[in-house]
Amino acid sequence: MLQQIPLAKRLPPAQYEGQTGVYPIMSAEIANWISERGISEVECIVPDMNGIQRGKVLPAGKFLKSLTDQTLRIPGSVYTVTVTGEYPDDINHIIPDYDPDMVMVPDPSTIREAPGFKTPTAYVIADAYTREGKPLGIAPRMILKKVLNLYERRGWKPVIAPELEFYLVSKNLDSDFPLTPPAGRSGRSETASQPYGLEALGEFEDIIEHIYDFCEKAELNIDTMIHESGAAQLEINFVHGDPLALADQVLLFKRIVRQVALEHGVYATFLAKPMSDQPGSSMHIHQSLLDSDTGRNLFTTPQGRDSALFRSYIAGLVRLLPQIAPMFAPNVNSFRRMRPDSDAPINVQWGSDNRSCGLRIPVSDAKNRRIENRLPGADSNPYLAIAASLICGYVGMTERMQPPKIMQGSAYNRARTLPRTLESALDRFSHCKAVRNHLGEDFFDVFYAIKESELFAYQSVISSWEREHLLLRV
Repeated sequence: MLQQIPLAKRLPPAQYEGQTGVYPIMSAEIANWISERGISEVECIVPDMNGIQRGKVLPAGKFLKSLTDQTLRIPGSVYTVTVTGEYPDDINHIIPDYDPDMVMVPDPSTIREAPGFKTPTAYVIADAYTREGKPLGIAPRMILKKVLNLYERRGWKPVIAPELEFYLVSKNLDSDFPLTPPAGRSGRSETASQPYGLEALGEFEDIIEHIYDFCEKAELNIDTMIHESGAAQLEINFVHGDPLALADQVLLFKRIVRQVALEHGVYATFLAKPMSDQPGSSMHIHQSLLDSDTGRNLFTTPQGRDSALFRSYIAGLVRLLPQIAPMFAPNVNSFRRMRPDSDAPINVQWGSDNRSCGLRIPVSDAKNRRIENRLPGADSNPYLAIAASLICGYVGMTERMQPPKIMQGSAYNRARTLPRTLESALDRFSHCKAVRNHLGEDFFDVFYAIKESELFAYQSVISSWEREHLLLRV
């Protein structure tokens, strides 16, 4: 995974002066790009804390005008909204309750044609800046940029490759009823596990081909599609590359897959554990580290052995990932996936070609040495999940941490080191000073407040299990 596969050619950023700062903005070439493709509308996207796409849809002409006069704006509170559409309390010192506007600054490297729209449309992902030209530091995309800047100062270049799992399920119009696998081309639904099953994959050939067509139009660098262990569970592999570019692609891929599924009369879900009797869905992150100048893999020595940086990177993951679990397991449902013998890790043991471990070292030659982080769920915000993995590795390397002994045999037999619930995960998260110092107090406070608010909302709901087992018995 070491030789960078070039992404589609993108337009370079330019800059213009804000009132007291500098905003990166799109170059003049963007107008030609839009004109050549006959784009009529632009979706300007801002990913919130949960990875939910928010933003504005503008006529192409108005979008272009807004780039030069700073009129493309959005309330700063968009980064504090919960999955239930509410806002947490006690963060007025970060986002004031009078909710000032932020300037939306589109990243030209993210603009691409949006497939599936009747009107020719483009996607573009935007960062948020204050009117003074200061980047909004709590934004998830900015958090990942902050981590990548730490690497850049050291002359290090991280390379990642996500593997994203998801389910196709029958339409579910009443949330009180459980999800069920959809019927495939044969007219029948899967009833047994079909890992890597080619005929099972063929049941959804029309949907899969549709996904590939849309991803090609949107210039997403997807690679292999397989059938996973769950009923109608699929996995897509992305071509390795720059972490920020891959996070952008994962974000848009989710949008495209959901859209395709609806056109075929089913749902696509990235919920970590959508069905109680089926395996969960993950987002495994392969990661390696290159020298920025030479392109050499820093995880291996010239003699082909594990480098000191490699071992320290692993040590950072082992020590710190359990403390910041909400960044890769952000929802109450996320922790239903991480259970013993459920194809998901319960600890951060590391091992060679060992899928029971949270950290797996795939079989490879020395120049392709990498680490697979198997902890993140498919429901995680890709910017925060990737940032979490990279910052833990960074701290491990800068503090020269030493990893525990490599795991032999099944890690499921070892003690659980990951939190069991979102509540316990948030408690650990709030006390993780090593990561807090790098990502910032404001981000930690806002993220914690959002997740605490969501947890409170969840705990206010009486479940069907309680009605079934407790209603007439206690």
